[in-house]
Amino acid sequence: MAAKDPNTARADIHEAPTPAVLDTTSSGRTDRSPERSGDNGRTDIADHVVAKIAGMAAREVRGVHQMGGGAARAFDAVRERIPGSTSTNAAARGVSVEVGQTQAAVDINLVVEYGISIPDLAGVVRRNVTAGVERMTGLEVTEVNVTVDDIHLPDDETAAQESPSEPRVR
Repeated sequence: MAAKDPNTARADIHEAPTPAVLDTTSSGRTDRSPERSGDNGRTDIADHVVAKIAGMAAREVRGVHQMGGGAARAFDAVRERIPGSTSTNAAARGVSVEVGQTQAAVDINLVVEYGISIPDLAGVVRRNVTAGVERMTGLEVTEVNVTVDDIHLPDDETAAQESPSEPRVR
C-alpha cells in the first residue's frame, strides 16, 4: 500500500484512526469525541443499533448462556417453529437502551451458566458492553444494568430432550 500524504484531507474509512485522533485520558478511557453535528452534517445512531452492539458484546462473555427474559425467550421459541419466520432482532434480544446525543444507558437481561460467579460475570459484561459501545459509536456509556433472569443447569437440556418411553399413568 502506498504511503499517503498526511496533509491530504480525505481518509479511507477502512483505515484505523491515527494516534493523533485518539486521546487517552487519565482514566484510561479512549476519548474519540466525534463531532456528532457540525458544518459537514450530523451523525445520528439509532437505539436499535446500540442495542445490537451491546447484545453482541454481552454474548461474547463466557458464562452468558442466553439473552432475554423468560417471555422473550418463549416468544422466540414459538417464532422459530413457524416456517419462514425469522427473528429480526435476535442480536438485541434482552437489551434495552436509551440513547442521547453523547451518552447511552444500557439494560441487559440474561441467563447465566450454573457455576459462574454472577457478580464477576456482571462486571465482565459491563466492561465488555461499555468498551464495545464506546468504541463503535463514540457515545459515553453512563451505566450498564445487568438483570439475571435465570440460571442454566447442565441437566436442563437433557431433561427437555428426553421424552418418557412409557406413559406414567394409564
